[in-house]
Amino acid sequence: MSKALLNSGRPIFFSLCEWGQEDPATWAPSIGNSWRTTGDIEDKWESMTIIADLNDKWAEYAGPGGWNDPDMLEVGNGGMTAEEYRSHFSIWALVKAPLLIGCDIRSMDNTTFEILSNREVIAVNQDGLGVQGKKMKKDGDLEVWAGPLTGYRVAVVLWNRGASPANITVSWTDIGLNSAAIVDARDLWEHVTLASVRDQIAAQVDPHACKMFVITPQY
Repeated sequence: MSKALLNSGRPIFFSLCEWGQEDPATWAPSIGNSWRTTGDIEDKWESMTIIADLNDKWAEYAGPGGWNDPDMLEVGNGGMTAEEYRSHFSIWALVKAPLLIGCDIRSMDNTTFEILSNREVIAVNQDGLGVQGKKMKKDGDLEVWAGPLTGYRVAVVLWNRGASPANITVSWTDIGLNSAAIVDARDLWEHVTLASVRDQIAAQVDPHACKMFVITPQY
């Protein structure tokens, strides 16, 4: 199939799926443009989080032209809360997953549209560096996911997978920045910028919710 598409004379995106059974991340980059790394996702918090973890182990194999695919987005299908769907969309964007809408766009509500059309989050997914973000820090149910972007920026997701509100803190060294860096931190869901932040960033995060930032060092 790969050879047939290459010989067609047209640019065609080849999405492979064998549900990750034979570790396609290790061989599929030479054959196609994306490959499923997991079984099918369900519109449930437990399914989404398990799949995020399963996909994370293959981060180093992804890059421009070849992407890990943890299956389609469930945002808007009704099985999760709005905060859970924001977490879902944020993590899928950070890990450079194909953002395939899985709900009926003819009947999506305003909240679903707001999540799926967040240009700042989509920009992280489409960043030209093409490096898959990954889980960088874990303290029980509190996690920090991050990945580099063009322009020496870093995308960061503070994710509370627990049942209670919690404060999540990430220091610059946790995400590969110089400890002395002074940065601007753009909140991608609140659409506000925290200027001249030093040492670390911290946020109170609701249960099953996340905060997503783009960190831009000042030079």
